[in-house]
Amino acid sequence: MRIALKFTLIFYIVLCLPVHTYAAFDDVSARNAVLIEQTSGRVLYEKMAHQSEKIASITKIMTALLATESGKMKEKVTISSNAVRVEGSSIYLKPGDKVVLEDLVYGLMLRSGNDAAHAIAEYVGGSVEGFVYMMNEKANEIGMKHTHFSNPSGLDGDGTHYSSAYDMAMLTRYAMNNTAFKKIFGTKSYQSESWDYPWKNKHKLLTFMYESTTGGKTGFTKKAGRTLVTTASKNGLDLIVVTLQASSDWDDHMYLFEQGFKQYKLTDILVKGGLRVEDGAYQNHLYIKNPLSYPLAKGEDRLVQVDVELVKQAKPKDGEVVGKAILRFDGKVVGQRNVFYSKKKQLQTTGVLWSDFKEVFSSMLGVKYDG
Repeated sequence: MRIALKFTLIFYIVLCLPVHTYAAFDDVSARNAVLIEQTSGRVLYEKMAHQSEKIASITKIMTALLATESGKMKEKVTISSNAVRVEGSSIYLKPGDKVVLEDLVYGLMLRSGNDAAHAIAEYVGGSVEGFVYMMNEKANEIGMKHTHFSNPSGLDGDGTHYSSAYDMAMLTRYAMNNTAFKKIFGTKSYQSESWDYPWKNKHKLLTFMYESTTGGKTGFTKKAGRTLVTTASKNGLDLIVVTLQASSDWDDHMYLFEQGFKQYKLTDILVKGGLRVEDGAYQNHLYIKNPLSYPLAKGEDRLVQVDVELVKQAKPKDGEVVGKAILRFDGKVVGQRNVFYSKKKQLQTTGVLWSDFKEVFSSMLGVKYDG
């Protein structure tokens, strides 16, 4: 039987470390820019990041994502004359060619083929118009609030094709959870059985300029200027940089990555295992299944707080969710994990990986638990 009582266990982080204040990142050449941490989505740097702009061929990240999600990657696509006639960069498709969809996606991402984008759209969406509808539906699903797609390649069009640096970072973060996309995004060179020469990726940071790079996509039109998306990883920290209208985009990305890696560390806040609470019924019987981490700079420890909210039950079942652990950074909720009950006693990890902390246990009446 449930009791209408909600217990909250609060861990306040009080480390005996000096507070370090870092100067803001120097300005970058890009008109719009953002640096985010991939796991949490935390924004580490931004410059006009939410402003809608033309984005050129980094549009193809969305096109590639939808193709990899289609379940048709091994199927053959018959190339139409309309696909061949699309202006701009090309992988030199010919009408009537039969090309495996996977090959088209590699040509799309490594060589930025607009003909490949059109062929993918026709096959996956049934028509270019149908595919554009899918693009915008996926953008809404991801939460890209300053985005509208009107074509699969990134051509400027009539002004109805645009996104923001932040939205493109969110798209990339989402796409990097797709195994097939991630592999293609990070491929330096690809040899298709249908071509007698390999495709080399146009993204110079990936191919030779910056060794921590894990993937990326270039873009350029006269109206959009240079646009660039890059992912990089070092010391367990995964970062994403997006720049729009950047005259020195390679340098911008390397600089932002280096500052991110220098100033931030992906810090384990909650670890898998037993969770300690000062409650007789639940003491030594709670655990979490998945760890929870967050990127922190030195001195930001003091802004971290973990609340463990429990629902009192007379006889909880083994493995039942009995609450949640909520991570707050500077008062804002940035993550949470379910708290489970175990009939067997759990080895206590304390849940929070800090050498010193205060525990404040309080109860609140009349708060409904949302499960």
